[in-house]
Amino acid sequence: MPLSVDGRWGRFVQRIASSAWFGKVMPRILPPVDRLLHRLTGGRVLISQLLVPTLLLTTTGRRSGEPRDVPLACVAEAGDTFVVVGSNFGQAHHPAWTANLMADPRATVTWRRRRIPVEAERLDDDAKAAVWSDLLRIWPTYDTYVERSGRNLRAFRLRPVTPS
Repeated sequence: MPLSVDGRWGRFVQRIASSAWFGKVMPRILPPVDRLLHRLTGGRVLISQLLVPTLLLTTTGRRSGEPRDVPLACVAEAGDTFVVVGSNFGQAHHPAWTANLMADPRATVTWRRRRIPVEAERLDDDAKAAVWSDLLRIWPTYDTYVERSGRNLRAFRLRPVTPS
């Protein structure tokens, strides 16, 4: 169970995560470490889970065709449906996984050691606005990322599908 983003530790991490240096350094450190821990622990551990609900999203690389894993904060909705946002730690460019989903919306979510085939739906501005407060509840720093990046962050709803 994640620690509260409203607690002392959560506020401390958010303050650090709001800084420009964090946005430049952490994308090179945190996702690879999370992927390694996830693999070594059989899906039991992701550092990100200590603060926010986190899933591991596996997309298909739009250029390589290879599977690409990325740990993401998420809002878990009913029926194994999730909402994720492409904040890229507030960097100026969209994360690669968002382009991968736009090229091929079929993906896999690993959530609490379960692998769930999903299909991604990119949320338009109205749909994103409807879930934005839920996203801010799990990670209030998203608003800072919008300001710093100058981007309209891409958000996706990941719905489970029956494998064919």
